[in-house]
Parts: sequence; structure tokens; C-alpha cells
Amino acid sequence: PFGTFDGEDHECALWLLLKRTQSEDKEVRLQAVQDLAKNTHWHDYQYSTVAQTCDQRTAIGLARSKDIDLRFFLPPPSLPKMRNDYLIEDELRLLLVSLPQTGLDPCVQYFTSLALRESSQTLAAQRGSLWCFGGNGLPYCETLGKVPSETVELFCLQALVQHSKVSSHCDKIEAQGGLQLLQRIYQLRKDSAKIQRNIIRIIGNMALDERLHSSIVRAGWVSVLAEVMKSPHVIQSSHASRALANLDRDTVQEKYPDGVYVLHPQYRSSQPIRADILFVHGLLGAAFKTWRQQDIEQPLDKKASEVQEEYSQCWPKTWLASDCPALRIISVEYDTRLSDWKAKCPVEPHRTSIAYRSNELLEKLRAAGIGERPLVWVSHSMGGLLVKKMLVDASKNPEMDKIVNNTRGIIFYSVPHHGSQLAEYSINARYLLFPSVEVKELSKDSPALKVLNDDFVSFAKDKKFPVLSFAETLPTHIGSMLKLHVVPLESAKLGIGELIPVDVNHLNICKPKKKDAFLYQRTLKFIQDVLATDLGE
Repeated sequence: PFGTFDGEDHECALWLLLKRTQSEDKEVRLQAVQDLAKNTHWHDYQYSTVAQTCDQRTAIGLARSKDIDLRFFLPPPSLPKMRNDYLIEDELRLLLVSLPQTGLDPCVQYFTSLALRESSQTLAAQRGSLWCFGGNGLPYCETLGKVPSETVELFCLQALVQHSKVSSHCDKIEAQGGLQLLQRIYQLRKDSAKIQRNIIRIIGNMALDERLHSSIVRAGWVSVLAEVMKSPHVIQSSHASRALANLDRDTVQEKYPDGVYVLHPQYRSSQPIRADILFVHGLLGAAFKTWRQQDIEQPLDKKASEVQEEYSQCWPKTWLASDCPALRIISVEYDTRLSDWKAKCPVEPHRTSIAYRSNELLEKLRAAGIGERPLVWVSHSMGGLLVKKMLVDASKNPEMDKIVNNTRGIIFYSVPHHGSQLAEYSINARYLLFPSVEVKELSKDSPALKVLNDDFVSFAKDKKFPVLSFAETLPTHIGSMLKLHVVPLESAKLGIGELIPVDVNHLNICKPKKKDAFLYQRTLKFIQDVLATDLGE
């Protein structure tokens, strides 16, 4: 209860709302944050008042509110002025050296040694001699007049991404001032979306640990994430959305590990979520680019900006979310490759097998709450084999019962149930000589594929899973020389459910031309039909 208050009504309203945002009653608290965010009539000084007086929980709630005014947030704290001879890569290298180097996951070791090796070579470049780039391919050297600092920073950040997946290393990163260093790099590298994306990915990983939330907020990351949420680029906004969801313990029960992205809803919403849709990409795919609209040519009578406005960078996030707002739409990302020469982490090849990936991804999905609601799986290419393996594995693990029992349907876009010609052909000799584990597993009539398919079909029939499969009928250009029917019709035949051939190639089978195209409309109808009871339609 308030006593007398010497101020205007709107002043009173602001302080009342701020008081309510700290209420012990969760409903009162959430409503107050919503009311603060919705009111667009505050004065500049009132936004500043909120920014300076609201608690951490409120700031995170405001950042996760749709169309939020960025004046609600304090800018990141000022960092000490840099010396003239200051080099960011030196700071990154010192941070990496300070992190534990023993008993590490081999991939973390690999990325760390790679980053440190590349950093040390900048010294040669400063002296005007050769700079050698090992990278992920064959080493080559160039004479450079200046340090390729952005490339070195990227190496170091990719190593930090791997370290940030280890909880104890996150503590060390925070203790060594890593959050402030990352903030400085973020502000200096506004011109590099890739560097900024890697940094936000690290923050998202560190946010999985609630003990670090206060440090993340104090380092000014909430205002940065709120701004990136407004980005028109789906990859940037989804990375920020994941980080904020991991920070928001007031309304989000789930945690989103590295590589698990919520496409909808990305903001706090009063709309109840009734079911989950999970998208799993294939070989050389990604969580966002795989599910974009088919690339369109610009009509003569339309400006480029108009075409861009209508184009969907990720149709599950735009079209599906608007047609089925009561769904939580998740897309996962994992590294795949055609050749071991292009390996992102060329150690322990078994780690890239379908069996290993299945276990790893199931654990991540369980943390994200997959299995708690009715579920539809959507997969492209090799992603479909991964979905089958995950469901078969989950059926043998009592702790994963919910994932199996809540599965309402599965969509396969050109999945090579019986193998692919990709395993027999290659763009050039190096792919032929060093095919990656993934490509080897796609060999036609592979015994492992047959066992997986037999196990899955038997199990799916028993569970009466509705299944919809699409098959490509056109060849795909791979490189400039090869034209290949990646998944022939016979291989796309699962043996259960409906199979629909579509006149597109392997890459476009999961990229509808437009919202009213058959490919999207048939997908939408299947989802609505299998979830009709759950969605109350």
C-alpha cells in the first residue's frame, strides 16, 4: 500500500508498475511487465527511470516483449580506454590460454589449438613476412601487409564457442572478464555478422547456467540481445531469442542447448502452446537456410525491395507460425560434411555417425522439453534418418517414453531410406578418397540403413504413426560438373504412409515456391490433421 505521492497520475502509474514487477505473486509480476512494455506513452525520462531501477528479472522480461522500446534498457557499461598497441586477438588468446586444456573433449582441444596457432602467426604478418592459414582445408600462405585480425578473432571465438558448452569453463570465462571482452569485440565488430553471431552463441551457452545470469546482465548483454531480436535476419534474431529464453526463468521452464533454436514463439506470449513441431535438416543443411522459401527470380514489374519483403528466409517461422500460432516451432542444427578434408572437427569420426548424433540430440531435445507436448517431426534428407534413429532409440529407453508416446506424425522430405548415389559419386578426387562418415553411411543398400529402416517401420506400424513423404523427381547440380538424382524415388519409399513425388530437385524439396504452393499447403494440412484434437480444431 502507498501513502500520499506528490506526483502526476502517470508518475504514480509508473512507480506502481515497477513495484508490481517485484511482487512475490508471479501473475502480478508478469502482468506488470506486460503493462510496462505495452504502454507507448512514457516520456524519455520515464524510460530512463525504468532502465535504472528495474531488477534483472524485469529487464529480461521487457527484452522478451514484442516491439519493445529500446529506451527501457541501459546501454552496455563503458569499458576502459584501449591502448594504441592494444590487439583484441591478444586478449582472446590470453583468455583461451587461461581455460582448462586437459581432460577436454577432443573437438574443444582441436579448436583451441587451431585458434592459438593462428593467433601466433599474426606476429609473422606484422613483420611483413608470410602468414600461413591452416584452417579447415589444406594450409596455404600469403604475404600480407597487415594482420587479418577478423579471421584470427573468428578462430578464437569458434574455440570459445566449444569451451562455452562446458559448464566449468563458462565459470572461468566469466572470472577472467570474458563477458566484458566479448562485449568490446561485439561493439567493435558491428560490420561482421559472423563474429557477432558467434559471440551471441557463446552468451546463449553461458546463459544455460543460472549462476551466471547476474554477470551476463551486469555486462550489458540484455540491451544488446533486445536490439538483435529486432533484426530482420532470422539467424541473428534467433540466436538472440535463444539466449534470452535461457535467461528468462520466470516464463520459460525449458533450456535450449547449443544448436536448438525456437523459431516461434520468440517473445513472451499469452497464447498457450499446445504442440511442438521439430525441424531436422540434412547433409550440408542448417537450422535456418534449409527451410527458406525457394529462391525467386525478380519479376520485371517489381522492385528488388518488394520481392525481398515478400520472400521468407524461413517459412516455418513466418508462414507456419501465422497459420498455427499455438505451436512451438523448433529447428535444430548440427555439423555435417561431404569430406573429411572439410571436417570442422576431424577427430573421433564416430562422433559424426547417425548413432552418436541421435544420443547427443535426444539429450538436448529433452532439455528443451521435447516430449512434454504432442509432437510432429519434419525432416529433410539425412535428417530423416536421424529422426528415425532417435525414435527407435527413444523407444528402447524408458526415460524417453514421452517423446515416443507424444509423437503425432512424421514428415520426410526426400529421405534416403535405402541410401543415396551421393555416396558413390563425388565432386572431385578428394571427396572420393576421403568420404566423411555421414556420406559412407548413405551408401546404397548399406546394412546399417536396412536394419534402421526395418526397425523403424516395424515400430512405426505398431505405434500407428501417420507418415507423409515427399520425393524429388529432378536431378540436382552438385558443383559445376555433376548432375545427380540424390534420392531416387525407390529410396524415398519408406514402406508406410503416403509418398508424393514432386517436380523439384533435392535442395528444393523442402523449399516451397510460395505460401499457396502445393508443397507447403500439403505439409500444413498434414500438421493440422494429425494435431486436430490437440489444437482443438
